[in-house]
Amino acid sequence: MADQRVLTAAVHQEEDWYVAQCLEVDVASQGQTIEEALTNLREAVAAGSGS
Repeated sequence: MADQRVLTAAVHQEEDWYVAQCLEVDVASQGQTIEEALTNLREAVAAGSGS
């Protein structure tokens, strides 16, 4: 079973895009909606952790 961690995401809007950044691991992603940006961020963080 994988360890679970609680990470903080900050989301802000840049023109037509939402940018989500994980503050603990300095990873960011974007999407056309807040939920899309957060989903993309989860995938990016998981890929970076080797999960």
